[in-house]
Amino acid sequence: MKDELTGKEKAAILLISLGPDVSSDIFKHLDDEEVEKLTLEIANQNKIDPEVKKKIQEEFLQLQKANDYINSGGISYAKKILEKSFGKDKTKSIINRLTATLQVRPFDSIRGSDPSQLLNFIQGEHPQTIALILVYIEPTQASQILSALAPEVQSEVAKRMAVMDRTSPEIIKEVEAVLEKKVSSVAANEYASAGGVQSIVDVLNQVDRGTEKNILDKLEEDDPELVEEIKKRMFVFEDVVLLSDRAVQLVLRQVETHDLALALKTASDEVENIITGNMSQRAAEMLEEDIEFMGPVRIREVEDAQQRIVNVIRELEESGEIVIARGGESEVIV
Repeated sequence: MKDELTGKEKAAILLISLGPDVSSDIFKHLDDEEVEKLTLEIANQNKIDPEVKKKIQEEFLQLQKANDYINSGGISYAKKILEKSFGKDKTKSIINRLTATLQVRPFDSIRGSDPSQLLNFIQGEHPQTIALILVYIEPTQASQILSALAPEVQSEVAKRMAVMDRTSPEIIKEVEAVLEKKVSSVAANEYASAGGVQSIVDVLNQVDRGTEKNILDKLEEDDPELVEEIKKRMFVFEDVVLLSDRAVQLVLRQVETHDLALALKTASDEVENIITGNMSQRAAEMLEEDIEFMGPVRIREVEDAQQRIVNVIRELEESGEIVIARGGESEVIV
């Protein structure tokens, strides 16, 4: 067998060594073309040198460990851990092979960093730069940083996060270089997608109520449609399980029975139990009968009914009748 094996040959040998049961499970995650190529390569393998098989298994294990380390703590963390096991030269080879085929998430090296340290790096930057960084780091980190920014900066950053779509790799690299000189470069040559409404929703769901209100109030002045879209996504119908019994009871008093029956058509058992558990036995039985005899309905009708209930919840929160607990707050739901 030749000394330098192709990636396809290594994959075939690895699958042979793993056995048919494991290999068949792996094939389920591949497309037809990949399955065809690997099947042909497996068929072409005759006698496999035990040493070659062992070497390929070890290589796969090393790459898998490195990938796990990168996913859990970034490239810098992976290098540090791998060097203890394999030494600097071997680690460099492993990381190079991984980053040649995998797209490394921008700002990967700061994932897991203390938010207060990140704040020191970026609080003096332009709102667009801060927004770019926040859409790539973890929502928990981003929410703490957003909460700590000056009120007038918060809404600017939030708006830029929400309307961000694609950012060129050159700009990302430039910002990375300013934030962290040794951070890994973006591996892909195409534009990186990040940001958008869901990005700012993920962050706002974890900030304190004061920060959220400040941001949404200021955004309302410039872009009320954007604020409406953000609000629709911030508390979805399934989140009713996060409310206290008292809050659910207040909501039920203002919701039409027909809307409730529609909304529960696609709801989980947990949501249905929360709702019916806060009704009288007779009312719960009547609701279940309404759902049963309602017959087929359009999914759009269900979604509209769920949104109307969510709107009631938001109105009750804004009026102070209920409180939705959020990250960074100590208040309980009432």
